[in-house]
Amino acid sequence: MHRVWMIFDPRRTLIALFTFLAVLAFSIHFILLSTPGWNWFSASGGG
Repeated sequence: MHRVWMIFDPRRTLIALFTFLAVLAFSIHFILLSTPGWNWFSASGGG
């Protein structure tokens, strides 16, 4: 496992991983908010 961290910079790799996961989480939540069945903000949702 140490050879992987010799190839990749740990700080840059972890920052890229957390950035990707944050973008993925926000996009999933905004996709769910755009559907009427899963929109938990509107009181008249379809679900």
